[in-house]
Amino acid sequence: MKINLIDKLIAPSTRQFFKQGRSIPGYRFVDFLHGLIYARWTYLYIRLGIGESPLVKRFSPALAWLGALLEKIIIPSETSTKQITFADTYHGKVVPLEAARQLVTINENIALPNLEKIIPYQLARDIILQNPDHITVLDCPCRSARSNPCLPLDVCLIVGEPFASLVIEHHPKRSRRITSQEAQDILRQEDERHHVHHAFFKDAMLGRFYAICNCCACCCGAMQAHKNGNPMLASSGYICRVDDNLCMACGECTAICQFNALSLVEMTIHIDEAKCMGCGICVSQCSQEALSLVLAPEKDKPLEILQLIEEMSPAILPP
Repeated sequence: MKINLIDKLIAPSTRQFFKQGRSIPGYRFVDFLHGLIYARWTYLYIRLGIGESPLVKRFSPALAWLGALLEKIIIPSETSTKQITFADTYHGKVVPLEAARQLVTINENIALPNLEKIIPYQLARDIILQNPDHITVLDCPCRSARSNPCLPLDVCLIVGEPFASLVIEHHPKRSRRITSQEAQDILRQEDERHHVHHAFFKDAMLGRFYAICNCCACCCGAMQAHKNGNPMLASSGYICRVDDNLCMACGECTAICQFNALSLVEMTIHIDEAKCMGCGICVSQCSQEALSLVLAPEKDKPLEILQLIEEMSPAILPP
């Protein structure tokens, strides 16, 4: 009877989330609560984060105090001597379309821990995929928070377990299970809409990769924070280059760049390398094929999961 009552009160994905968390060194119950709050009340969490909730204005002093308290509780001071910011706990890695496709086509469990050369943050930089073919699409919390959002809303891809089940059990009206092919179709369609693919990592989500978001600068809280000086996004590891012999100086690429890295100066496309994140959106949309992505050694290494698997010979997790 006790077990049946627990089964009714606590969703199976929540129990699995807690179980996996307990296997992580240094995992605490407060970490589990943080993750559960984020997963269960995702939309309120994001609304508060991007300032779109009425609660922000009414309770801003209390929320600021709570945020500072949570940072102290959730992030132990002994983790590192370097100061830890919000960007270290919740951040994204820009991934071009092909790299994003790879993340939704993996068919075996893998473990790629502590990718510090690829994910340049102190926390949440593991890729541990369990049941990676379990994919849930969720209505984008950032778009849902806006009064006039970009459409469609259902563009956030939650990859692997326990996350795919956690989201669908807690947000059944805003999410649904999809196949790998459907996920690839969403990525392609969002690419055609000039939206950027980000692999997202969060400390509360067991410190690892859990989602691919398809982001626009007008709605995405992470992109807006990054633009305002909070470095929540890591470069893809590539940078855009222009072939002046092919470029017609039509200016179309400047209009679709989500990072405002391209400009038309005296009939020549100028690339601001500091702003360019190597997303590849401009490359795929250039009718003259004048733009390309090239590796940028001074930036982060690319997150290309198939190459990482080959290079790192990861432990294959049990099914």
